[in-house]
Amino acid sequence: MFIEDKTHEFKREYTDTLKKTVLAFANTDGGEILIGIGDDGAVLGVASPDAVLLQAADAIRNAVRPDVTMFTTCEVRQIEGKPVVAIVVQRGTARPYYLAGKGIRPEGVFVRHGSASVPASEAAILAMLRETTGESYEAGRSRLQELEFTFAAEYFASKDVAFGTAQQKTLGLFGDDEMLTNLALLLSEQCPHSVKVGVFGGADKASFLDRREFSGSILRQVVEVFAFVDLHNPIRSGYEGLNRKDERGYPVAAIREVLLNAAVHRDYGLSASTLVSIFPDRMEIVSIGGLVKGVSLSDVLFGVSALRNPRLANIFYRLQLIEAYGTGIAKIKGSYIGSATQPEIAVSDNAFKVILPNLEIAKTRPLQTTVPVASADAREEKVLVLLRERGHISRKDIQDAIGVSQSAAILLLRLMLTKGIIRKTGQGKSSAYMLA
Repeated sequence: MFIEDKTHEFKREYTDTLKKTVLAFANTDGGEILIGIGDDGAVLGVASPDAVLLQAADAIRNAVRPDVTMFTTCEVRQIEGKPVVAIVVQRGTARPYYLAGKGIRPEGVFVRHGSASVPASEAAILAMLRETTGESYEAGRSRLQELEFTFAAEYFASKDVAFGTAQQKTLGLFGDDEMLTNLALLLSEQCPHSVKVGVFGGADKASFLDRREFSGSILRQVVEVFAFVDLHNPIRSGYEGLNRKDERGYPVAAIREVLLNAAVHRDYGLSASTLVSIFPDRMEIVSIGGLVKGVSLSDVLFGVSALRNPRLANIFYRLQLIEAYGTGIAKIKGSYIGSATQPEIAVSDNAFKVILPNLEIAKTRPLQTTVPVASADAREEKVLVLLRERGHISRKDIQDAIGVSQSAAILLLRLMLTKGIIRKTGQGKSSAYMLA
């Protein structure tokens, strides 16, 4: 009489649940499945052992990802004079193994608990991923394998950088097991991380003026967050002698460097969002993940760069988003040369915070004449004035009239469309906008 336990499973006949048991053994400590033995341990045998053997082998090969066949053996044994199909499964080296079509999530990953095969918890799945790939998040196998790279492909093309399968492998989007990595997940539309931006009317977060959450590809987030922040970056127009002079509250170069650093250096193993808070007198950017082990804040201020995500940094470098490693802090500080207030940097165990002061608030000597343009609302009014004058306008008209980038103009139009202020006609280069 046989008894089921953590490493032994009995089945009267072949059933589709065999796949889950194979997964559970491969994800835990291995085990043996005997087909032709009842739950009570009685040896029953199978009528067509060769057919069952073939059916079981096909199911394992087709239903389990990654390929676990090298850790399994299937054979026919004679027990008490009756044919029994035995499937021996070793603990795999590419855990977690999962059901094709279910993905690396609890309903697709099983482990052995006593004599039962049960869905793995989120914590258990993450532990297996860390064990398999080491501490590097970006090199780990993505829990999602059906990924879309719509924005990433477009952005690579806009920079004349190839993004075919061969290049994706070189960049690290595929692991040695030919599975998509977490780096691929970060570049995909299915990226689970986000950036939250809030605009506040006072010195604290008591009064919201605007808020947005940006998701999708990390590249999309960087582009759209920068455009949104640019819309809320105060512009002051004045004159020095006969010359008109426009100045921004927050140096564009500083904003760019902080946002890029937050994207490249954050710890994507943690699920919290990057936070951008815009106040009248300052902008705060909080990135999840403290300093890389062995690096101090003074090291960072001296220009030492220890990359938490070297493959992601390499992609940003190839796309000309960053010029060289370790220059970001110097560029941020350089944007505030001569200012009465300077950027501040604070670090905790799991967060990195940069505070950019508003230059216009900090100035002790104002320009002779000022015309403040405070935020996106004021720029919306400029668009409305332009529409009343012309009847319809293009995105390029807005760029020229307001003096913003293409991305900022697109975002402003999108916000106004969402509010129902304007409507759109045409597509692509033929797009035009008019009052709703």
